[in-house]
Amino acid sequence: MGRTSPTPTERPVATRDGFTSSFGVLAATLGSAVGLGNIWKFPYLTGTNGGAGFLVVYLLATLLVGLPVMIAEIMLGRKAKADPVTAMRELAPKGQPWWLVSAAGVLAAFLIMAFYSEVAAWVFAYVFKAIDGAILSSDPKVTTAAFKALVGDPVQSLLWQWLVLLLIGGILLMGVAKGIEAVTKKLMPLLFVLLLVICVRSLMLPGASQGLAFLFAPDFSKINASVLLVAMGLAFFKLSIGMGTMMTYGSYFRDDQNIPATTLRVMGADLFVSMLAGIAIFPAVFAFGFEPAAGPSLVFITIPAVFASMPFGHLFMIVFFVLTSIAAIGAMLSILEVPVAVVSGRFGLSRKLATLLNLVVLAAVGATCALSSSLLANVKVLGRTFFDLFDFLSSSLLMPVGGIVLCIFVGWVWGYDRLRDTLSNGGVLHNEGVLRVLFFVIRFISPVLILVVMLNGLGVF
Repeated sequence: MGRTSPTPTERPVATRDGFTSSFGVLAATLGSAVGLGNIWKFPYLTGTNGGAGFLVVYLLATLLVGLPVMIAEIMLGRKAKADPVTAMRELAPKGQPWWLVSAAGVLAAFLIMAFYSEVAAWVFAYVFKAIDGAILSSDPKVTTAAFKALVGDPVQSLLWQWLVLLLIGGILLMGVAKGIEAVTKKLMPLLFVLLLVICVRSLMLPGASQGLAFLFAPDFSKINASVLLVAMGLAFFKLSIGMGTMMTYGSYFRDDQNIPATTLRVMGADLFVSMLAGIAIFPAVFAFGFEPAAGPSLVFITIPAVFASMPFGHLFMIVFFVLTSIAAIGAMLSILEVPVAVVSGRFGLSRKLATLLNLVVLAAVGATCALSSSLLANVKVLGRTFFDLFDFLSSSLLMPVGGIVLCIFVGWVWGYDRLRDTLSNGGVLHNEGVLRVLFFVIRFISPVLILVVMLNGLGVF
């Protein structure tokens, strides 16, 4: 007779590690949502797509795309108290392969970690470069050369990536409560404090008002179909959904946690971090006459030149890269936790062994991303370097497909009665009006909008 998976009520969930406090839940979940994109991508997209007008569109997109899927993932994870693959096997009707959507999410998380750990490696390297003054120059040509020297050096690229993986792996080895929760409870408040410090300094600069206008001055003439697609895509990818992170973290939620309220707070705090990052960066960028840019060129080329131009810039540059590394840590903890939880849960391995196994495989696979600007720069698959390929597969295919299928499962298979029972905490919370709206959005609106985002990412239109 084949072995059958135990139901959630049969497994000894009382001994399973999990978050111990409401603040711990908020800090860990926020740490997952906040990442390097908060520091450069969100503020830049806001400024170039209509400022305050784009913010309104983004908030609406988040309510229709990002937030519903986030709630659904956390709900399923908490209900099953298991890793994403096991959760879907247990919650789906017997014999139906809905667990494949979680398997795709796990693969997406692994591929994201492979290239994201390299970007984080650059950030950590820049903390030390900022400390010793190696990038303290107001000339963008000097900072450009410094960045190219880092990414083009295979030894440095591999070394910093492996150090980052060891740091994240070490935290995960301590467990959910003593590792993830304990660390994020300290790092998230510190992130806010450091951002506020730089915001104050940036706003004191002459000409800072241009930076604020770039971010917040509404320009509704820019709101078109392209901007709507940008907002929907950002709303989907911003909250770390579609790759099993929220389902994994949901499995660590306490049974009395108010999931809709918690996710709404995470969304608000995540938006606040992004706005603070914009206030910290762009007034200074405009005050010293630099051009705003997105991506690595902003973080690793423009920002060092900006800080080098201001009084006490050396100190504030160090603070900036420290807070950026903090943002990277929270995101990487949630991403790596997905394959760790699955390997541990599905194969019966100890958490320590599952973590070490994932670190070894990631070090090998991630090395292809670390070397994509040096030794493997000319190796292309589907016309892309390994770095770009992993980004494309995870962001344009696996994550959107995961989000769509998850909406279909919750909206058409799991059903409203189960959703209401789970999200009302067995009837303790009186939130049926909210849940009916949520269920309608998950069933009819979110999957369609995510499909549009996916088709746009694939270049269909």
